[in-house]
Amino acid sequence: MISAKDYMDTLRGGMPLKFSKTVFAVVVIIAAAAVSLAQDKSFGAIKGKVRVETGTPSGVTVVVRRGQTEVTHVTTEKNGEFLVSRLTPGVYGLTFRKPGLSVGTIEDVEVKAGKTRSLGDRLVLTIDEGSIAFLSGSVFTADGRSVPNAKVELSRILEDGTVKKIDGRVTTETGSFKFRLSPDQAKYRVSVKPDGGELVTKDVEIDGAAVYRVALSLPAKPQ
Repeated sequence: MISAKDYMDTLRGGMPLKFSKTVFAVVVIIAAAAVSLAQDKSFGAIKGKVRVETGTPSGVTVVVRRGQTEVTHVTTEKNGEFLVSRLTPGVYGLTFRKPGLSVGTIEDVEVKAGKTRSLGDRLVLTIDEGSIAFLSGSVFTADGRSVPNAKVELSRILEDGTVKKIDGRVTTETGSFKFRLSPDQAKYRVSVKPDGGELVTKDVEIDGAAVYRVALSLPAKPQ
């Protein structure tokens, strides 16, 4: 092994050769990088992009399996992309999980040495209806008739009492509407404003995965 000190090269007639510590360190780093690159070529990788029916595709846990045994896992980035590297060549299965969404799986993914297997963006995670809250309601006239095509707005009531609009719907032919919400505890305000009339609102507290119902009755039109 070459040391960082001067030493005699007898093949060059005894002329001293000097190796500075900096040059020696660079040689060691290059050698280590070459070994690492050679090792990486013996592994493979899997990449892809997860899409979701609602919400953001970030934070989806991607579990890589061999059979039912977990090998490793990663989390999707902001745009839903993920990369699982340093996988031994072989056949794998992938499981995708995020609270509020259905569990997705892809099986028989073959990984080859020195290659990155791309899964594209063909996986879409749908809503797990058993783990979300539904806010369902109807709009009626003063005499109890259904109001179709009414514009219904949904706002969240923040801790400081301010209201932030987050969604909107138009009632169906039967005057009904539905919102899908996170089951986390929160307070919402549903509102509808008839043409030329006053705003009608109802506040609803959500505290878990369930169906919450609300009815909005429009005031009678002045004679």
